[in-house]
Amino acid sequence: MNIITQIIRIIVAVTFIFSGFVKLVDPLGTAYKFVDYFAADVLNLEFLIPYALPFSILLILIEIMLGVMLLLGLKPKLTIWSLFVLTFIFLYLTWYSAYYDKVNDCGCFGDALKISSWGTFYKNVVLIVLIIFLLFRIYDIQPIIDVSFVEKATFTLLLFFIFISFYVLRHLPIIDFRPYAVGNNITEGMLMPKDAIQPVYEDIWIYNVDGIDKTFTTKQKPWNIKGATYVDRITKIIEEGYEPPIHDFTMEKDGEDLTEQLLQEEKLMLVVMYNLNKTNRKGLSKLKKVSDKALQNGYQIYAISASNEEDFLVIKEKFNLDFDLLFCDETTLKTIVRANPGVVIIDKGTITGKWNWRDFKKIKF
Repeated sequence: MNIITQIIRIIVAVTFIFSGFVKLVDPLGTAYKFVDYFAADVLNLEFLIPYALPFSILLILIEIMLGVMLLLGLKPKLTIWSLFVLTFIFLYLTWYSAYYDKVNDCGCFGDALKISSWGTFYKNVVLIVLIIFLLFRIYDIQPIIDVSFVEKATFTLLLFFIFISFYVLRHLPIIDFRPYAVGNNITEGMLMPKDAIQPVYEDIWIYNVDGIDKTFTTKQKPWNIKGATYVDRITKIIEEGYEPPIHDFTMEKDGEDLTEQLLQEEKLMLVVMYNLNKTNRKGLSKLKKVSDKALQNGYQIYAISASNEEDFLVIKEKFNLDFDLLFCDETTLKTIVRANPGVVIIDKGTITGKWNWRDFKKIKF
């Protein structure tokens, strides 16, 4: 029984350490997930949205440190009960997301591993069963070496993890699991294989029959019912089909889609500013120098944002910028680069470099 306990201990510990680490290298990604959960149509906790990033860092540190403590055997009773409470909360949130189809990807493993809503829920069911087993075997969880050394090692790791979290916030994720990582080709990422699995949808029709709204399937053909009046149609996805890694990237100007054209350019520089009202002004003040240098080296330069043209023109005039604006979805831009503003260099569709505004001076043309 003790061998089984140690195996389960390692499985649970490694799961939490892995889950925490892949989020630790990109805490902004987790913060965006908190924003999704706090939205009015999910948990209706919009007043917490300004605190999404602190919540993100705190959750990541708790998650990874509990995994470390379980693995090293530090304070087993506190550790296992904390893991139980945390997993129970995750269990509820993932059930809520899956059942009500609110947040399709909970971000439990960051961008490193994508799992469906129900898949994530079942993963948490397995985890909480394993943790409950450990609750009954707490006496088998002992420090792997001297307690004093374990405490010092745990504290050192905590400081190291805090350093990593703040480093990547000031620069960029040290490991990029997203489809827009340096070296990836955007055009190839948008391709749909010929043999790709297609999604399966089901239409639910609502017709008013004799003064009462009733639901029908397509096979029932409610439009053939005499006197029935159409009210609404709800389309539900029954089976998920294949979705390309990059499926929502566009570069539009004045309503014209320039994506295909610009992805053929050898020297393309995009200044990503997903929301101009939130763009760091210090970063904007550094744009002039780097953009002028890029222009001198033959680059085509565009700002790309989800904000409107009028807001950009104000910034363009204030900071004396010599490039125009492209439109793209805000969520997509947040995925491309974790900076506002950030710079992305593209060569015939391949991303060759990304920089946070704090690192503009490192860009070599």
